[in-house]
Amino acid sequence: MTQAPSKSLTSAMIRFRIMAIWSGVMSILLWFVQVPIHVFSHNTTLQGNLVWIALIHGYTYPLYVLAAFQYCLKARKSFPTTIIFILAGTLPIASFVAERRAVRDYNALTK
Repeated sequence: MTQAPSKSLTSAMIRFRIMAIWSGVMSILLWFVQVPIHVFSHNTTLQGNLVWIALIHGYTYPLYVLAAFQYCLKARKSFPTTIIFILAGTLPIASFVAERRAVRDYNALTK
C-alpha cells in the first residue's frame, strides 16, 4: 500500500482542477465565440459586448499558471511536464486533458 498524498498536494490538486476547468471553459468561449464573432461580424455592438470574455480569460490565466506550477511542484513533476501543464491553459481542450491526467496521477497515489 502506498502512502496517502499530503494535505498540501491535495489542496494544490483542488486548486489546479478548479483553474483548469475555468481556463478550459474561458478558452472555448474565447476561441469559438468571441474570436469568430470579432473576425466575421460587422456588428460592432455585438463585438463590444463580448470583450469581457477576453478580459476575464486574460486576468485569470495567470492564476491558472500559478495553480499548475504549484501542483507540479507538490507532485514532483519534471520540468517539461510542468511546462506542458502550464501551456495547456492556452488551448481550449488541453486544460481539460491536463486536468484528467493530473486526477489520474493523483488517484494512483491514493491507491
